[in-house]
Amino acid sequence: MNIPAYPEFAPVDLSMRPSLHPRLSMLKDGISEFTFAGLYLFRKTYNYKVSWLPNETIVISGEKDGKKFFMLPCGLPEDMDLLADLFKSHDYLKNLSESDTAAGRIALEQHGYRVEEDRDNFDYLYLREHLATLPGKQYHKKRNLVNAFLNNYQYMEKPMHKADVKDALYILEEWKKAKGNTGDYEAAKEALERIHDLNLRGYLYYVEGQPAAYTLGEPLARGRSFAVHFEKALDQYKGIYQFVNQAFAAALPKYILYINREQDLGDPGLRQAKMTYRPCGFVKKYRVYPQSP
Repeated sequence: MNIPAYPEFAPVDLSMRPSLHPRLSMLKDGISEFTFAGLYLFRKTYNYKVSWLPNETIVISGEKDGKKFFMLPCGLPEDMDLLADLFKSHDYLKNLSESDTAAGRIALEQHGYRVEEDRDNFDYLYLREHLATLPGKQYHKKRNLVNAFLNNYQYMEKPMHKADVKDALYILEEWKKAKGNTGDYEAAKEALERIHDLNLRGYLYYVEGQPAAYTLGEPLARGRSFAVHFEKALDQYKGIYQFVNQAFAAALPKYILYINREQDLGDPGLRQAKMTYRPCGFVKKYRVYPQSP
């Protein structure tokens, strides 16, 4: 499917990957939503549509909670009239990167726009080496849980290939039964089914010979960071999530400096859990609201 020129939009489709993936993979800020897989897998959740702006930069339109938003992965347009036109059909601009905000904030505010940090959507960034080694007192509890897992269970780990997807699907189905709600189940299922098409990478973990956990994601920020899109485990095995977190970080290539574990969406329990791993920083995101009448 061809991507139309603005003001026309088309739904995100797998055939758009050759056009979008190279551009998105070169973005330096490393926002977790700005990968082709992220847009494709959540296209139904947010009704994502895409269009070309001048100079073949991208604008993505979406919907959440009855509001329409747009995203500009490649930065603000030079033409402020074009930005004003986008605001005629959208309620706000979402996920403006920290570098684009720093470069464009003065111009935005001079034109009457309101710029706000979107803390609930900050991505959590961790040093890969710290997650792999869990050094010092700050990780004492995590190490204890990992050691409890290692002492109690026989495990095996392996990189996930297309032939292994059936084992990961089994884990996902069991996870869904235990949780009693769908959560991101549909996107996680499609990610496994499209693992080759989307060039996702992951690891599988077996306990006592049975599939027990998997992690799935992809590099971003020009290969310096790795976004963990999905991590599912059968939590009857004590310490399995802490073990998988540590083992996957240790398995990643050393040239990957950071692990991006995405946002907490304002959930207090999730925020607390993510903070216990001591993030080294955040991938900050900003919202821009239209001019006051």
